[in-house]
Amino acid sequence: MLAQVQQLGDDAAVLAAAPLWQLTDADLTDALHSARRAEQAILVLQARLVHEAVNRGIPVAQGHRSTAGWLRSLLLLDPQPARDLTAQATALQHPNIRQVVLNGHADVRQAAVIATTLDTIPDDLATLDGPIDSAQIMQDAETAMIDLAGQLPAYQLRRVGERILDHIAPELADRADQTALARQEARARKRRGLTLSMPLNGTVRISGTLGIEDAAIVHAALHPLCQPDPKDTRTPPQQRVDALIDICRLALRTTELPVDGGEPPQLSVTVAYDPLTQTLGGGTTDSGQRLSAETTRRLACDARILPVILGGQGQILNAGRRRRNATGAIRRALHIRDRGCTFPGCDRPPRWTDGHHLWHWADGGPTNLDNLALLCRQHHQLIHDATAGWHIQLGPDQRPEFIPPPHIDPTRQPQRNLYHQRQ
Repeated sequence: MLAQVQQLGDDAAVLAAAPLWQLTDADLTDALHSARRAEQAILVLQARLVHEAVNRGIPVAQGHRSTAGWLRSLLLLDPQPARDLTAQATALQHPNIRQVVLNGHADVRQAAVIATTLDTIPDDLATLDGPIDSAQIMQDAETAMIDLAGQLPAYQLRRVGERILDHIAPELADRADQTALARQEARARKRRGLTLSMPLNGTVRISGTLGIEDAAIVHAALHPLCQPDPKDTRTPPQQRVDALIDICRLALRTTELPVDGGEPPQLSVTVAYDPLTQTLGGGTTDSGQRLSAETTRRLACDARILPVILGGQGQILNAGRRRRNATGAIRRALHIRDRGCTFPGCDRPPRWTDGHHLWHWADGGPTNLDNLALLCRQHHQLIHDATAGWHIQLGPDQRPEFIPPPHIDPTRQPQRNLYHQRQ
């Protein structure tokens, strides 16, 4: 078998590099279907190999605590593909379901949905409403789900599977559904988790699994910060991720979080300092991730940053001096004066804002009321973006006003946030 698998890989590599120009449109779509089926068959083979390795205890024997961890090391997989392959190895052990994939009538994701659906049907159906043939119920459910796999993608098939008894045994559906939901919730609690990937090209991928109740709580917290606004050019996913960051920033500004290493939760950044120009360079977070100089300057405006200043040779010049620009009396005074984000037209309330230094703190600006203005995260980033061209200053009445760039207003007349000032 090993030689056949190796030959399969060689043949597939040759086929993948073959020219495609001679294919007609119909041939091209047919070839795509065939390639998809071949891919799924290979995934079944991988899942069976993984399951056999687990049965033999190979991952544990090689010093790994989990199958996914073993796969990451063996195949150099990222965490999520390793977890997916581990789950497929379990789901595809059912012979009928596996054969459906090999026949080309379902893919491995649909197969996993079918397996999960069958697993959630209560074993004690006979106790719900008199004598019931549980084996026949399971067989009918399997047949129905396999038939539907030829019509629905995995995410739609999952929704049907949640109420499969409505289709095959409606007289049992309501009572069995309560038992199934209880089992589903218990399983979801065990499977819940949150993962942050290693940085790649400046981004970190967040993935996780929530229970229904947990997801509802998260949605309720994010939704008020993702309201449609014609002036907001962010995509819905961008709005949600910004909302999540704003909620975390709000949590860090409270005193409700537990201490971390004997200190209140805070972000620590190591900052490069050039003594000749007396300027700050790029920074490095306490988790080892690098930040641009512009981001470091913006973070220096935030309420909880613990800078560690390094000289040209990396020696520590200043460590442990906290910069809290908007705490205590100063923060309360900012709330009273600004009443929220001061950028023109923004309606973010004070609790969703940072205290921005008009004269940048990194350039020696003081932390006092005359050098601060409240800005939400989005507009804080805009003001720190030199290419955007906005300038902020205090007007004669000591309230923040904004000078727009020439492409927005050629006369560059000062603008104010009238939304909060009218309150």
